[in-house]
Amino acid sequence: MADKNVKKGNFFARAGKGIAKFFRETKNEAKKMIWPTPRTVFKNTGVVLVAIVIIGLFVFGLDTLFISVLGKFMSIAK
Repeated sequence: MADKNVKKGNFFARAGKGIAKFFRETKNEAKKMIWPTPRTVFKNTGVVLVAIVIIGLFVFGLDTLFISVLGKFMSIAK
């Protein structure tokens, strides 16, 4: 029953401590980050661009194929 009588403190004081703790922990985590080298970023960018081109060509090929097949069916239906 003694726990109910314990004062938790001012809401703003508790919120301020929580916010300060959040920023302190964020700062500590930011110090642990390892950033890639510019060479690695350039290499990964190239890989992404090549993948985009390949996927784009694949989708273009499927689209062209489906349009031609649909055209065949539509000409038969007339």
